Amino acid sequence: MNKSIFTISLDFELLWGIFDKVGTTYNPNYFKHTRQIVPDLLEIFARNGIHATWATVGMLFAESKEEWQYYSPTQMPSYRDSKLSAYEFVRTNGIRPAEHFAPDLIRQIITTPGQELGSHTFAHYYTLMRGQSPEQFRKDLQATQRISQEKFGIALKSLIFPRNHINELYLPICLEEGYTQARSNPRNWYWQETQHEDMSKKWFRSADCFFNVGAKTSYPIEAIQQIPHEPLLIPASRILRPISKNSLFNSVRLKRVKNEMSAAAKANEIYHLWWHPHNFATDPIQAMIELDEIMSHYQQLKSEFGMLSLSMGELGGKVGNGM
Repeated sequence: MNKSIFTISLDFELLWGIFDKVGTTYNPNYFKHTRQIVPDLLEIFARNGIHATWATVGMLFAESKEEWQYYSPTQMPSYRDSKLSAYEFVRTNGIRPAEHFAPDLIRQIITTPGQELGSHTFAHYYTLMRGQSPEQFRKDLQATQRISQEKFGIALKSLIFPRNHINELYLPICLEEGYTQARSNPRNWYWQETQHEDMSKKWFRSADCFFNVGAKTSYPIEAIQQIPHEPLLIPASRILRPISKNSLFNSVRLKRVKNEMSAAAKANEIYHLWWHPHNFATDPIQAMIELDEIMSHYQQLKSEFGMLSLSMGELGGKVGNGM
C-alpha cells in the first residue's frame, strides 16, 4: 500500500528571479536576509528529516563575473521585450556578487543530508515569452548542467520552470538534457497559462490560500504519469505565501496548509509545498516560527500515518520504479 508523501521544492534565485520586476529599486538587505535564511532552512530540514529539492538558477553557481561569462551560453534568449533578459540587465546595471552569486550556499545545500540540487534554468529563462527559441532554451539548460557538473560534480535531474511558465513543446528538450522530472502547476484554472495574468487569476490564487475555492490540492501517486519522451511532471499543491502583516491572515493560511497535509496523509496521497527562500526575508523570525509549526505537523503525520518526506528526484524515482 502506498504511503502519503510530503514533497518540498524551493525556487532559489536571489535577484535573478525578480530583476525584471524591481530593476535597481530593491533593498539589498532583502537578499542579505535571504542568504542568512538558507542555512537556517537547511538546519530545520536536517533536524526534521526533510528531503527537499532546491531548484537553483544556474548563474548563482558562479564565483565571479568572469566565471559567469565563461559558463554563459553562446545563444542567449532573444526576448522581444529585452528587459526580461538577465544578460541585458547585467549589461545595463552590472553585477553585485551578494545578490547574483551563491556558490557557498550551494555547497551547504549539497552537503546537507536529503537535499537535492535541481535547476531553475541558467538565466531564469521564460519559455513562453515571445522572441526566444527552443534552441536558445536548450543552450540555457546545457549551460546549467555544465557549471553544475564541472564545479560541483552533480548532474541535475529536477527542473522547475521560472514563473511557472511551462512550454509543453519544450518538454522533450528537458528530458534530452538530463531532466527526468519537472514541477507542474496545480490543476486549477487560475494556475494555468501563468504568462497571461489578469486580476481574476490573481484574486482566485490569493483567495485559495485561505478558502477552498479550487480542486483538492493533494493527489495519488498514480496521477504522475510517464509520457514518452517527456520528463515526469510532478504537480505542485500549494505555494507557501510570505508572512502578512495581518496575523489573522497568517493563522488562517497556515491552518489551510496543515489541513491539506492532514488530508493527504489520511488518503495516502502526495502534498507538494513550494516557495522561494527570499519569501521568508520579509519577516524572517515569524516565517521560521511558521515553518517550525509545519515541521511539527509533519512529524505528527509521520508518526500517525507513516507520511514520508521525498525530494522531487526521489519521488520521480519512486514513480519510475513502478511505485
